[in-house]
Amino acid sequence: MNMRDGFIRVAAATPKIKVADPVYNRQEICRIIEEAGKKGVELLVFPELCLSGYTCNDLFLQEVLLEQVKEELKTVVSFTRNKHMLVFVGLPWEHEGKLYNVAAAICNGGLLGLVTKTNLPNYSEFYELRHFTPGMEAPVMTDWQDTQVSMGTNLLFTCKEYPKLTVAAEICEDVWVPCPPSIRHTLAGATVIANCSASDEVVGKDSYRRELICGQSARLICGYVYANAGEGESTQDLVFGGHNIIAENGTRLAESKRFAPETVCADMDLERLNAERRRTTTYPAPDRSGYQTIHFSLAPVAGAENSSSCKNGQNQQENGQNQQENGQSQQETGQSRQETGKAVSGMQAGEKLLRYIDNRPFVPHDTRERSRRCEEIFTIQAMGLKKRLEHTGCSHVVLGISGGLDSTLALLVAARAFDMLNIPRSQIHAITMPCFGTTDRTYQNACQMTRKLGASLKEIGIKASVTRHFEDIGHDITVHDVTYENGQARERTQILMDIANQVGGMVIGTGDMSELALGWATYNGDHMSMYGVNVSVPKTLVRHLVRYYADVCGEEELKAVLLDVLDTPVSPELLPPENGVISQKTEDLVGPYELHDFFLYYVLRFGFKPSRIYRMALQAFEGEYEKEVIYKWLNVFYRRFFAQQFKRSCLPDGPKVGSVAVSPRGDLRMPSDAARQIWMDDLQSIKLKESTKA
Repeated sequence: MNMRDGFIRVAAATPKIKVADPVYNRQEICRIIEEAGKKGVELLVFPELCLSGYTCNDLFLQEVLLEQVKEELKTVVSFTRNKHMLVFVGLPWEHEGKLYNVAAAICNGGLLGLVTKTNLPNYSEFYELRHFTPGMEAPVMTDWQDTQVSMGTNLLFTCKEYPKLTVAAEICEDVWVPCPPSIRHTLAGATVIANCSASDEVVGKDSYRRELICGQSARLICGYVYANAGEGESTQDLVFGGHNIIAENGTRLAESKRFAPETVCADMDLERLNAERRRTTTYPAPDRSGYQTIHFSLAPVAGAENSSSCKNGQNQQENGQNQQENGQSQQETGQSRQETGKAVSGMQAGEKLLRYIDNRPFVPHDTRERSRRCEEIFTIQAMGLKKRLEHTGCSHVVLGISGGLDSTLALLVAARAFDMLNIPRSQIHAITMPCFGTTDRTYQNACQMTRKLGASLKEIGIKASVTRHFEDIGHDITVHDVTYENGQARERTQILMDIANQVGGMVIGTGDMSELALGWATYNGDHMSMYGVNVSVPKTLVRHLVRYYADVCGEEELKAVLLDVLDTPVSPELLPPENGVISQKTEDLVGPYELHDFFLYYVLRFGFKPSRIYRMALQAFEGEYEKEVIYKWLNVFYRRFFAQQFKRSCLPDGPKVGSVAVSPRGDLRMPSDAARQIWMDDLQSIKLKESTKA
């Protein structure tokens, strides 16, 4: 079993088939199963009726074909022994004198169950009702070899080692109807939907199909594996393209080329799906009424060949209602916590996942989408400030301007808000407060930017006042410790607050979300304001917002200043410069913001554990950061995140711009004194595992 950290490798395959030749088709199916096993696939889906061919037409009424299909199914089932994957194969199935279109669920040498197609198209080029009977929803028992297996639509297949992997199936047309079976499947607890399909190609149908599958996965917060029939089916009036799609919560993970038999693979993130369902309180708790749960194992089978844990599927069938009554539902509660992410045979930590992991999750890579997003964020920030100014009757704002990224963005937002209110920009009071660490570069940029934007500029040097303050409290000015640094930050905040009182305005905070997550703010210093416009903007996005404004402002001199701000190292400038150059670089002290924003996103958005985030970061930042560096700063992130919550618990108001925020009034209600030990223990387990390997 390759499953680790909640990733499950899935595949949708289109075999080369011959219509009405089950022997040939079985050979191709087994060949693909073998290849998929070598790639670590754990869920493999084949097309509708692929053992016989979908376009058999009236040959479906021939007993010899049906008997041969069943014989070849036996071979396929036997072939899966010790392959450690769940396989869905489409075939015709006779039961009590009627013919059904089914998907056979197979695992480890056993037939687990037969999922019936309930919606049979009988329009345009389709006439399935000529041959097939709509399937029953409630499971019944049907004969299979010397025993019986469950047959029906309402079947759930749950992995013993990892109960969060619960698979249900629907067949082709089932997903095209107004109320697909997959809706009730997911409401019953299914996390992945398998679809065995035979959807022919007409102009434009591929786009609709893609949107349909992705949309269904988004609506149901599930994974969706769609396997479609290929050119082997093409006959007479119909052409099939083998259009396979793998989607996860609205995101297309993999898609095959049409008109060529192809198997597509992807690593589906079940932990992410589970996290989304957990945080979405409108997503109901599973209701398994009318469903049968069949357990399967992806673990290696010990002992004799006939000791398959899924033998005939008989011993794995448990009614969902009885499961709850017998207290076995613990597999999906407390027990699943212990087994989450547990490796059975183990993916090596260095093995790449077959999925893209964005190392800048807050920043769209597409330039058009990024520009659209930046414009939207600017508007949200400005509208939030506009509302606060209107409500309080303020027509003046005060902010500290340093020549750094955050204060630059705050100034740009204030300018837009004032334009919306038709208030002169001159009533934006930008205060520059040079001190021991201020460089000429940042000072000049702050002054030029303010003038170009039409705001009022005032310079108040604080060296003398801070020096006097240090004398008052008996601090040696040559000791450049936290008192030395924070004394400057608090002096600046005091000045801003007092000037706001003078002009009848409010202080605009400049700190961003990344700084707040790490506690990289002076308590009752830059931590405090009357409205923080940047509080939900991560540092990696701040850069792009400033760059976007530079590109669209239409003023070359302002653009040049903004570009130079972007080129300036991030620094609070609280320590003296060296040869006129910034000596205190934030990222040297607290770590790269691109790493911390990555950690922040997955900690707050999905609640992933440290070891999982570490593994994802190894792949996302491959070639950029060594694993030791990633581990070091991940450790720092968790330590600071827990230790600095007291600062976030009393944050000023500010607009929420994205799905992740740290506001104590809605987005992050976290105790200030929460223990972090279990997170640090999980981090330590990474070290222990790596030392064991060494």
